[in-house]
Amino acid sequence: MKKKYNWGILGAGNIARKFASDLKLLPAAKLYAVGSRSLERAESFASEFSVQKAYGTYEDFISDPEIDIVYIASRHIGHYPDTLLCLNHGKPVLCEKPIAMNRHQFRKMRALAESKRLFFMEALWTRFIPSFLKTMELIRDGAIGEVRLIESDFCFCPPYQEEGRLFNPELGGGTLLDVGIYPLFIALELGGDIKEIQAMANFGKTGVDTMCHMLARHTGGVMSVLSCSIVNQGNVETIVQGTKGRIRLNKWWHTPTSIDLIDANDRVEHIEFDEPGFGYQYEAQEVMDCLDQNLIQSSKFSLAQSDRLITALDRVRELAGIKYPQRLEKV
Repeated sequence: MKKKYNWGILGAGNIARKFASDLKLLPAAKLYAVGSRSLERAESFASEFSVQKAYGTYEDFISDPEIDIVYIASRHIGHYPDTLLCLNHGKPVLCEKPIAMNRHQFRKMRALAESKRLFFMEALWTRFIPSFLKTMELIRDGAIGEVRLIESDFCFCPPYQEEGRLFNPELGGGTLLDVGIYPLFIALELGGDIKEIQAMANFGKTGVDTMCHMLARHTGGVMSVLSCSIVNQGNVETIVQGTKGRIRLNKWWHTPTSIDLIDANDRVEHIEFDEPGFGYQYEAQEVMDCLDQNLIQSSKFSLAQSDRLITALDRVRELAGIKYPQRLEKV
């Protein structure tokens, strides 16, 4: 009989709430504890989701011996120190994307996890959702022939809040790490390693990147055209073009969505996925499956894949001139 796992969530914001809701869909998962820097916030979260333990400091949270797995749902700038805290206390970690502010931080996190033989994975949920899995299956089966071009955008226009997470450089704000990571992720997963990339960005009055556009050539000859923005509305679609047809992952493609398989004569096969929840349950299940097998990383989204992604993000930042306060970049 498989083990039932006590999950702890570090952070009590919006993404933590969605993850907590989806954990209820998994028989092997119990949402046991929540940690916040505000006891009131933690207790409110615990009350809403019937969480057994609520902690008002991260240190109290991580000292609970009953926690089996930690999902880190803090802001970008907290991923590096919060992961180190959890790993140093012997806890397996599922850390929200981006895994860190830069690859140097990530590589220290990875080295610590490997030295302690602890499970560690980036919570890039798109990799595990049914619509993405179906897309990979169709490509493997030759449904669109050989992939030649990937076009992906994540452009939207949220309300402007100068001190908010997206627009505040002190919180690691900007478009690339928050949403640009998704087009870059799918380009790497479906197009392979990047051989050459070009990038440019626009910047807002707070100094964060508000638009970023990337053009990449992959090692197998695939090209990708990638866009992200927090100042204009886009299609938020991904189109994978092949020699025999194309696949369109429809609006909000990074979430559980529908896809269209379109042949060379423009005949469309529309594929819907009727799944419960927000879609975070799939990555959580992968973590538990790996722990059942005593694995310290996932073969479906490995630490090498996270390294490839954060390295590509760093390269885009270098080319586009995207910078963060130096204290956020320290290792």
